[in-house]
Amino acid sequence: MKKYLKLLRVEQWVKNLFVFVPLFFSGNIKNLDLLTKSIFAFIIFSLAAGVVYILNDYNDIEADRKHPEKRRRPLASGAISKPTAIGVLIGLVIANILLTLFAHFYLDSSIWKFASIIVFYFLMNLAYTFKLKHVPIIDICIIAIGFVLRVQAGGYITGIFISQWAILLTFVLALVLAIGKRRGELINAQISGKTRKSLDGYNVQFADIALSISVTLAIVCYLMFTLSPEVQQKSHSSIFYTVIFVVFAFLRYLQQTLVYNRTESPTKILYRDLYIQITLILWVVSFLILIYFKESIHQFNLL
Repeated sequence: MKKYLKLLRVEQWVKNLFVFVPLFFSGNIKNLDLLTKSIFAFIIFSLAAGVVYILNDYNDIEADRKHPEKRRRPLASGAISKPTAIGVLIGLVIANILLTLFAHFYLDSSIWKFASIIVFYFLMNLAYTFKLKHVPIIDICIIAIGFVLRVQAGGYITGIFISQWAILLTFVLALVLAIGKRRGELINAQISGKTRKSLDGYNVQFADIALSISVTLAIVCYLMFTLSPEVQQKSHSSIFYTVIFVVFAFLRYLQQTLVYNRTESPTKILYRDLYIQITLILWVVSFLILIYFKESIHQFNLL
């Protein structure tokens, strides 16, 4: 099973947790009905992402064989044949359609807006795989839009309103991840002396400036999000203090990227860096307390 999980890039499915953002920030995480719908959204989006990853690896099989790391991917290494990969892809598409229909008929939820998001995500990534990933700036913007679509999918399937600041925050946060990944690829290209078409139009200096701008925008958007009327109403007024954890996490990420020149993707840094992991845990706990226990905080005058 390991090679099939690798083909679907299951480790990248952590990105699809963004479908839970509307549920978490709205204070409805304890609502089992909405939680079930969000879980279905996560599964459906993850299967759709698996289809996209298979298409990408199928299209890039020859280029991946020349890459020091990507040559180990199941298709590039020959661990999984092309016909088998196509069979898995077709199976994922069928499973996605069946799950979407199940969600519509048995979860008592209007699924069509959610389904339109999944279809748009697939078509956008289809264009990205065959053409747009070689167009500088547009490529990273498409990656960022993918995260926004995840959040919107979670909002549509649960019927939860998503604020404009939450959308902007998601977009610029995803830009940070995309630019950080491009920067790592540029550093690796300098070391190995091998470059590829997707890096045309980028250099390390541009990536550093773009990364700094995106991090700044992300912090501002987060602060404005916590100060927005809908968030202040649903949580404790002190929720804006959680920006401390956000600032520390971004500074740590910039340190790892710009000072120590860590060339891993941001997802790998998240998996490996203990400081960022602890900061994220503290942020999540703080948010949970300030949203879900605000009445107790008021009652005992804790803040």
